[in-house]
Amino acid sequence: MAGNSFGNLFKVSTFGESHGKAIGGVIDGCPSGITLDLAAIQKDLDRRKPGQSAIVTQRKEPDEVEFFSGIFEGKTTGTPIGFAIHNTNQKSKDYGHIKDSYRPSHADYVYDQKYGFRDYRGGGRSSARETASRVVAGAIAKQFLKGIEIQAFVSQVGNLKLNKDYRELDLSQIENNIVRCPDQVVASQMEDYIKAIKKEGDTIGGVITCVAKNVPIGLGEPVFDKLHAELGKAMLSINAVKGFEYGSGFDGVIMKGSEHNDQFNTDGTTKTNYSGGIQGGISNGMDIYFNVAFKPVATVIQGYETIDRQGNKVQAQGKGRHDPCVVPRAVPIVEAMTALVLADFTLINRAIKL
Repeated sequence: MAGNSFGNLFKVSTFGESHGKAIGGVIDGCPSGITLDLAAIQKDLDRRKPGQSAIVTQRKEPDEVEFFSGIFEGKTTGTPIGFAIHNTNQKSKDYGHIKDSYRPSHADYVYDQKYGFRDYRGGGRSSARETASRVVAGAIAKQFLKGIEIQAFVSQVGNLKLNKDYRELDLSQIENNIVRCPDQVVASQMEDYIKAIKKEGDTIGGVITCVAKNVPIGLGEPVFDKLHAELGKAMLSINAVKGFEYGSGFDGVIMKGSEHNDQFNTDGTTKTNYSGGIQGGISNGMDIYFNVAFKPVATVIQGYETIDRQGNKVQAQGKGRHDPCVVPRAVPIVEAMTALVLADFTLINRAIKL
């Protein structure tokens, strides 16, 4: 299986399955001498881990990261950083009913067709549990990116939308509710809605907005390696993501060029920021902001029609512990992937200037 690595100079390769002994990864290219706050890394993992509230999967995993290499006396050594997160609460029997059939809109079918074999326990390698390894790598990338502030939050669940610009919000409130929405009133509505969806045995999608502040001018390349293209690739590699837009996004199509153009101030900043902090594929020093759309989780705890491995139509019903809405737990994943992209381009810029 290819495609287990992300990045060029700041690179992470991940391993493991949802119901295997452990998941983990190797971070290569992280510069030496970075003092790591291990508690901050664990905090990001805790924000992603299952079982943290009533509106997420009730799988109970401590998700404690164990580092094996690349760190000495609290600092990075410049050598590969190896780590693992042990699985402790697998209930593989919950997936016996899909051993020979496929969940609609899940990776089950295409995985089996591509490889001729699949680990049906929790989705195996295609499980979103793999993203815990990304969070570890992203948390280290954040600490490398001193001065750059990356914050993501839930801005929509189903039809419940936070109709405010991120600059109108108090982003310090993101972690003050289990939905991770910075507006407490809207967050309460979202929480009630997710609980109602869960009670129905169904799932719902949502949107995560991410903002990166204090990004220096010059990250990204003007042709194929555009900064927004790499951010899009990073976000679309996350399980259940169906869409990515930055800056004005799709709303920009209704504006005239004279309205959409970001007029310059004398210091090179711009009066507006419809560009989303990126022009010509290169960061311009303004805030980078984008939206990431997540589909409803494919596994529903309801009866449904599907096919088995022989192509016969069969009746099945979802079982086990699953998220009714993935976006509250995906917030730190979006932040992590953003940090990995920015760290990679930072090192590329350094290499160019040598």
